[in-house]
Amino acid sequence: MLLITAVAWIYVVGLMALTETSVVAGIVTFLFYCVLPLGILFYIAGSGKRKARRRNVGQ
Repeated sequence: MLLITAVAWIYVVGLMALTETSVVAGIVTFLFYCVLPLGILFYIAGSGKRKARRRNVGQ
């Protein structure tokens, strides 16, 4: 479910970036509205898996 939402969000923000007035504004829009929030979201969503992997390595 998270992946479908992420793909849809990338699509929406990509279209937003395409409608910006300059290339630099489009890149900044894509970075700050898409890459940064999705990076944080995937980091938080994967924290349980990382914790479980750390526990399994210690055994």
